[in-house]
Amino acid sequence: MPLHQYVYFALYSPHTSADAMTSRLGITPDEVSVRGSRFTEPAVIPVNHSWEIVCRESALRVDEQIACVLDRLQPHTDRIADLAGRLTDTGGGAVLHVVRHFNDADETWSGPAGAPNLLGWYLDRATLDFLGTTGAELDVDEYDMADDGT
Repeated sequence: MPLHQYVYFALYSPHTSADAMTSRLGITPDEVSVRGSRFTEPAVIPVNHSWEIVCRESALRVDEQIACVLDRLQPHTDRIADLAGRLTDTGGGAVLHVVRHFNDADETWSGPAGAPNLLGWYLDRATLDFLGTTGAELDVDEYDMADDGT
């Protein structure tokens, strides 16, 4: 079963730009999005600004991807928690997002013989502590990409 999965931690806000978040944290994000940048017709519809640290190593289990992201963030936990709290007060916040696409015809990696099972994953104590300290939500999206003929 081809599987494509990735993990990212995001700070988001309808008011605070990703550049302002970067300045406050002193951490350069891997990806950003700019409020309103997803739509141009019929009029700009605001979404959120977001600041993201991402792991797209699809050969890793989700918990290993999360560890890669948190290894980069944990030295900055206090600053992230402070900013996430401020963003929450104005309609934003923090989220650890897991995205998994099963039966993804565009994904070529299906794992060599003896490869680890990518279907199972868990959250360890350090991850739970980080999420609690920063006030981050956990959002897991799983999609079946199989063409069911309908």
